[in-house]
Amino acid sequence: MDPCPFVRLIIESLYLKLQISTKPAGSGTVPVHPSTTPCFCKLTLGNNNYFAPTQTTLLPLSNDNDNDNDDSSPDFVTSSAGFHLDQTTLRRFGTKPTTLQVSVYTGRMGRNCGFKSRKLLGRVRVRVRVDLDGIEKSGCLYQNGWMKLGSDNKPCGAKIHMVVRAEPDPRFVFKFGGEPECSPVVFQKQGNITQPVFSCKFSADRNSRTRSVQVDPSSNARGWLNTFAGDRERSGRERKGWMITIHDLSGSPVAAASMITPFVPSPNSDRVSRSNPGAWLILQPHGFSVSSWKPWGKLEAWRERGPIDGLGYKFELVSDTAPNRVIPIAEATMGMKKGGQFIIDASFVGETTANSRCPNRGFVMASTVEGEGKISKPEVQVGVQHVKCMADAALFIALSAAIDLSMDACRLFSHKLRKEFSHDQQDYIS
Repeated sequence: MDPCPFVRLIIESLYLKLQISTKPAGSGTVPVHPSTTPCFCKLTLGNNNYFAPTQTTLLPLSNDNDNDNDDSSPDFVTSSAGFHLDQTTLRRFGTKPTTLQVSVYTGRMGRNCGFKSRKLLGRVRVRVRVDLDGIEKSGCLYQNGWMKLGSDNKPCGAKIHMVVRAEPDPRFVFKFGGEPECSPVVFQKQGNITQPVFSCKFSADRNSRTRSVQVDPSSNARGWLNTFAGDRERSGRERKGWMITIHDLSGSPVAAASMITPFVPSPNSDRVSRSNPGAWLILQPHGFSVSSWKPWGKLEAWRERGPIDGLGYKFELVSDTAPNRVIPIAEATMGMKKGGQFIIDASFVGETTANSRCPNRGFVMASTVEGEGKISKPEVQVGVQHVKCMADAALFIALSAAIDLSMDACRLFSHKLRKEFSHDQQDYIS
């Protein structure tokens, strides 16, 4: 398997230093420290040929008032952002110089009551050269230190610290040939070349309370599995028994995603709630038996309430050593209408989540997810450092299928699903 070239532009060690704001002497007011004001920045990368989608991140503030002239680097890093640039994006930038613009705002991100609550504090610009050949050899450092913020060519007395660098980030890219519930072939992409590498087999059994998963008796995970896949009494409607198995080209199963907790609506509702989510186990073969599995990860999904109708999810790795221990890896929400990307990026995962299967630095995976009711053929990217063999890649394919199928499992129960989701077609449509 040959990976596809990617470049990762990293903006880290973000740190903002503001001048202290005080009232005139004798005003009877107390000085206001700027650290009580939330700040964030917008990152824009582009040139006359192309602009990448804007990134937004919070900015930590300095609490050191006595050393306003101290330009030493901060002792800790609490904020990081970046751009993931594939070969197509790099071609769009072309050979022209590219600029990273950092716009710093006070106030909160988003809107309050329909009105923007932010105020521009200032901007800085860093010239970068996203040249794939040069970056692949040794990486590039474009900025390391403090810069003065300015607005309308005037300094505002504030400084921002940041490190801007680029490094090669090769990835394996896979594409489902159809929707996961239609048991498609999965292709690997390398430039303009695609080749089949996996096949999927989807099944649904609504007659079983939970999907039957055989766990090798020697595996430490049996107790953990019983905890989450116990026989639970449920009343009313439910979506259950879904399973997708990933096979290699020889037909051997190499990974699977099994729905161990049914997706059911909360009382007096048509939606799966966060307090009672559905759950999947991501499974890998264990031992020499083709029917024996052990858990690799657990995915929970639900439908969020609020101003944005979203699919909420949480993914955890299952510990190899402690049978009942899980390691939080990713938790986020994507829009039900437009979909989005399921991303695991270990650069934004705490130190406590690091283990041998997910190093605590760098990109892990990303998978596209279409909005509900749309045709979805997920594209999956996996960092090369996480794939030692095809079976490793298959686990991420199974996880991608599970999050895609969760979009269907979390549809309102007043809506009918396709017939592929059950042998009992009374509640399903063609």
